[in-house]
Amino acid sequence: MKRRILDEICRPNDIHRIDPSDYRQLAKEIRRRLVNTVSETGGHLSASLGVVELTMALHLVLEFPDDKLVWDVGHQSYVHKILTGRDDDMPFLRQFGGISGFPDVRESECDAFCVGHASTSISAALGLAKARDLRGTGEKIFAVIGDGALSGGMAYEAMNNAVEAKTGMVVVLNDNTMSISPNVGGMNNYLGQIRADRRYRDLKVRVEEALDKIPTVGVPLAKQIRKTKDSLKHLLLPGMLFEDMGLTYIGPIDGHDIETMKEAFEAAASMRDETVLVHVITKKGYGYKPAFEKPDLFHGIGAFDRETGKPYEDPSTAPVTYTDIFSEWLLNRANEYDKMVSVCAAMPDGTGVTAFAEEYPDRAFDVGIAEEHAVTFAAGMAAGGLKPVVSIYSTFLQRAYDQILHDVCNAAYHVIFAVDRSGIVGHDGRTHQGIFDLSYLLPMPGMTVISPMDGDELIEAFDFAMEKVDGPVAIRYPRGEAFWFEDAREEFELGKAEVIREGREVVIFAVGDMVKTALEVREALSDEMIRVTVVNMRFVKPFDEELVSELAKKHTVVVTMENGVVTGGFGDMVGAFLQREGISVKAFLAVALPDEFIPHGSPEELLSKYGLDSESVSDAIRDVYYEAR
Repeated sequence: MKRRILDEICRPNDIHRIDPSDYRQLAKEIRRRLVNTVSETGGHLSASLGVVELTMALHLVLEFPDDKLVWDVGHQSYVHKILTGRDDDMPFLRQFGGISGFPDVRESECDAFCVGHASTSISAALGLAKARDLRGTGEKIFAVIGDGALSGGMAYEAMNNAVEAKTGMVVVLNDNTMSISPNVGGMNNYLGQIRADRRYRDLKVRVEEALDKIPTVGVPLAKQIRKTKDSLKHLLLPGMLFEDMGLTYIGPIDGHDIETMKEAFEAAASMRDETVLVHVITKKGYGYKPAFEKPDLFHGIGAFDRETGKPYEDPSTAPVTYTDIFSEWLLNRANEYDKMVSVCAAMPDGTGVTAFAEEYPDRAFDVGIAEEHAVTFAAGMAAGGLKPVVSIYSTFLQRAYDQILHDVCNAAYHVIFAVDRSGIVGHDGRTHQGIFDLSYLLPMPGMTVISPMDGDELIEAFDFAMEKVDGPVAIRYPRGEAFWFEDAREEFELGKAEVIREGREVVIFAVGDMVKTALEVREALSDEMIRVTVVNMRFVKPFDEELVSELAKKHTVVVTMENGVVTGGFGDMVGAFLQREGISVKAFLAVALPDEFIPHGSPEELLSKYGLDSESVSDAIRDVYYEAR
């Protein structure tokens, strides 16, 4: 039976015992493991395939858990997990109760930092390096950041600080020419020039090697060349940004050549008083043809046939999602709303703006992984008379909290926020659940917050936001299949809710996708003659105070339901309103997520665990109702 090298990787640092002649075979086995795992669990495949050799080289230089390796975003950390003894856990990747798809300090002491959002690794690594210096210890500190993450301003803030900090740390720039979608902006163009023009690196190496061989004078001259490398650099490759900033630059080097990277990392780690940037070029999806040919498709993918690379779910038969509905609205309304423009932050496909961008390229703006800039950029366009629609996932929009508050709400600019992936998202876990948007949007003065209950209402909400509201509007909607409510409905009116089912004992004020659950709860409780009124709130801010007041006085139990954290959410707001107005109710129940981060798992599993599924809510209402009678 053929020896399996991966079987010898059981604990951190086991790779140090692997013979270099087996590295290539180990890389193949790791790739096979990645494909087999993600084909069953879903996950981020193409990024992980691209960093197999890079991760191996890092592990050959570092000692875990003493040395620290900080990943940017972290969706490419699967290989790191395998090499630190978690290979047996890979079948449970991103599954409820299994290991996370991102680095997590709670999961392993070999994970140096919890991550999930982009452009953070250099800042975190610099903090770890300074902590090391103050402790007087000598561990190595490495940060890995992708070229796409360099479109985020935080990376430059960190690099600027790193130069002044004068502490030894290594930044590995994993340059694979794309993030989730093809990269945009000046940094992408700049890196393209470096990839295309290696004259600086190659000539510098050849000159130094030749001089080293000249007796007596060769070595001193080589040292002088190294000291004056800036002159050579600017002669052959003007604008070497990283070295101009004060970083020591090594590269570009082949990100699939383990020995070369190992040598570069060892050299970089030996420079103890400066920040070194090692530029490696990798190929996303490397080693698995379907992912290599379509890296964007395999960036984040569900279960698929590993032989063909085809997803098990046929896109042509996939259910219509809220993102699909928004995408169609944006495209269909383009001519009607000629001042409408689209802004997204590196995720045109995920947020559904691709079709609009292809049809109206002059009105679509992808600013890269730069949510803060996206929001203020949109505010500037609104100040110039346009009507920007900013499409960002809920979990990423929170990165631009200050820009929404200070640059949009302060002047009441008419910016519409399409807040996709609101509420429980699922398998990406703690860093990606969109559960905080109500808590951070509701306190903002002048912000209108709409949470449609179904697909038709989503369209109405965007039309209403475009035509009837002058200031900022956030329209939040969940990931996944759209719900369709078949009954007749009332027209949109600012701040007005809609009673869609009438009862006498219990009233449920439901927000967004919780309306569907509230209807299910009503049916379940009707068997016990507990008659439930269901209200589709539509507007979370301003909410319908008149209707809430009226119905709260008429019912035994008042319930609020929202797919978000309880602290600072809709339930808190309604409870405070009732108290402020002196409205006494026999029982009040706020159905929401607890004040904590929600781990990974399917949405169904998580909603059940945290009491937001119809069965759990029915049980909770039943208990409160009988106690209040």
